[in-house]
Amino acid sequence: MKNVPRVLVVEDEPAIAELVAVNLRHNGFQPVWAEDGDSAQRELDAVLPDVILLDWMLPGQSGLALARKWRSSSRTKAIPILMLTARGDEPDKVAGLDAGADDYITKPFSTQELLARIRAVLRRRAPEQDAETVTIGELVLDAATHRVNWRGQPLKVGPTEFKLLNYLMKHPERVHSRSQLLDKVWGDHVFIEERTVDVHVKRLREALGLAGTMVETVRGAGYRLTAQPQPAAVRTAG
Repeated sequence: MKNVPRVLVVEDEPAIAELVAVNLRHNGFQPVWAEDGDSAQRELDAVLPDVILLDWMLPGQSGLALARKWRSSSRTKAIPILMLTARGDEPDKVAGLDAGADDYITKPFSTQELLARIRAVLRRRAPEQDAETVTIGELVLDAATHRVNWRGQPLKVGPTEFKLLNYLMKHPERVHSRSQLLDKVWGDHVFIEERTVDVHVKRLREALGLAGTMVETVRGAGYRLTAQPQPAAVRTAG
């Protein structure tokens, strides 16, 4: 039997929840409705869903508080969270992402947009489930344990930088544009600017220390990870 993705819909307005559930069911998903944080937690304790649709404004704990809580739990931290909210301002979007949401959709939204975003977060999460170890030169990334080592020494790499490094190491020596990296690492968040990539590349290089030279800037084109970096003086010249 084909696996049907399970979607936990945390929404306190029954009319919206029912509309979402009907559309999910008709498009090959298995919706489960929870009207507040307590009932959502009970559903999570029983069976882990494949994705969570989480309303921002809920009775009791807010969607932001729940997102932070579930992100901090080892059992639920890998479940994609899509925030549903009437708040459309940029600071609210940032707050939702900072709380651990994978994506953000503002009410009112079309069914097609919602379905596309759900499929996108499921696609983006899929590579993280593998237990692959990738080695480039003396740099080793273990996806199963979320660890990075350089010459046998552990490195402290943030979650977004880890995803970026994982992607670059799986596609070494290739040049990736900022827009390609946004699509592959962040997904189709239309409100995230390409300069975001530069910020995280800078953080990644800092985290990698001496191995940071392996992440090269290709002027006018993007970034690549190479096992044979140019000396710093040559790489930064021009």
